[in-house]
Order: sequence, then C-alpha cells, then structure tokens
Amino acid sequence: MAPVLVALAVVLFLVVLFAISAIKVAREYERGIIFRLGRLLPEPKGPGLFLLIPVVDRMVKVDLRTITLNIPPQEVITKDNVPVRVNAVAYFRIVAPKDAIVQVENFMVATSQKAQTTLRSVLGQHVLDELLSEREKINAILQTIIDEATGPWGIKVSAVEVKDVEIPAGMQRAMARQAEAERERRAKVINAEGEFQASERLKDAALVIEDHPIALQLRYLQTLLELGSSQATTIVFPAPIDLFRPFLEGFDRKRGSGSSD
Repeated sequence: MAPVLVALAVVLFLVVLFAISAIKVAREYERGIIFRLGRLLPEPKGPGLFLLIPVVDRMVKVDLRTITLNIPPQEVITKDNVPVRVNAVAYFRIVAPKDAIVQVENFMVATSQKAQTTLRSVLGQHVLDELLSEREKINAILQTIIDEATGPWGIKVSAVEVKDVEIPAGMQRAMARQAEAERERRAKVINAEGEFQASERLKDAALVIEDHPIALQLRYLQTLLELGSSQATTIVFPAPIDLFRPFLEGFDRKRGSGSSD
C-alpha cells in the first residue's frame, strides 16, 4: 500500500508541476511569442491566461507600450562646418511582435544605433541656423527616416525630438555679437523710419500753414500758453518777425535820409 501512495504522490506532484509550468498569464499590454520546438507559432498569445506545453514551448514576452529611447549625445559637424554636440529622444512602440523578435536580434539596440547614425547624418546636412530655428522640420525628417528603417522590425516610431544643442563658447560669443549688431541695425532703421514719417507730417503742416496763415498765430498762442505753465525761471519769448518789420523799415528810411544830408 505504501508504494502505491508514494507513486500517487509523485504523480500528483508532477501534475502540479506541469500545471504550474504550463499556465501563463500576459498583461493587457503584453504579447507572448511562442516557439514550439524552435518553430514560430502563427499567432502571439495574450492578453490573459493561456497554456504552454512544458519543455516543448518557449515563450518570449513583448511589451506593446510606447518606449522612450534616449539618444546619447552625438558630435556633429553642420553643413557650415560648425562642431556641435546634440542629443535627442525617440518615442516608438512595437506594432508587430513577431517581427520584433524574429527579424532583429535586439530591437532596442538596433533602434538606438539607427537613431544615432540618422541623427549625425541628417544634422550634418543642415547649417547651424536651421538647426536652431527649424527644429520641428528636422524632427519630422528624423522621425520619417528612422520609422522607415525600423518598419521591417515591427516598430512604429511616433516622434523624434532634438533636446539640446551644445555650441562651442567661441561660437556663442560670435552669435551674441551678431545678434547685438542685428538689434542695433533694427533700432537705426526704426529711428530713421520715425524721422521720415515725422518729416512728412511737418511738410503737411507747413502746407496747411501756408494756405491758412492764421494757423501759425494759433500755434504761437498755444506755445505761449505752454511756456506760461512751466516752472522755468527763464522764458524765451518768441515773436514773429512780422511784428518788427515796420520798425525795421522805418529805421532803414531814417538812415537813408541821414546819409543823404
């Protein structure tokens, strides 16, 4: 009787061990790629509960969530021969789990290497000004190239973004001087434009005064009013030359008569 019980216990233990090794669970964002005696099964397993044949089946889990890949800093020579140091980040996810396991040895390493080489290649085709001012355009180019290269691996690249561009200190000083010169140029242009507009308004005002002399008298009275409201101790009193013209003409006549005598 004892040998029978021992045999039953051994059989029960083996059954439990078989059940434990056969039962697998995959989360909602996971898929199980099954190799049966080395051959790939047509459909991935999961999510949920499924059974495997111990010893015969081997499973590789694949995460379907979006993966954030930090691209290490790369030394790049731009099209205008400026050395820069650039790092970026790529966002991708696996859309074909079987291809990600079968078509490439390590999809993470392969994607990272492809992103690094593409970053150096693309940025080397642009000048520094484009790299700094057209960041969205460059990001789109990087995303398209990397996505096309990793597509056969079952990977979909959703975005690639250049995070930081490090410029040599000498180039930063040169760019600062250039920006300052540009600001001064714009200030001079704006000042000249303002003076031109002011001269145009003064010309229009002169034409109005020429047609309406009384406007000059009104402007004269307004100026006196403004001077009277000031706190200055010395006031320059402007007067039209026409007020003194009769006196000047009389003085000239007297001088003329005196000289004739």
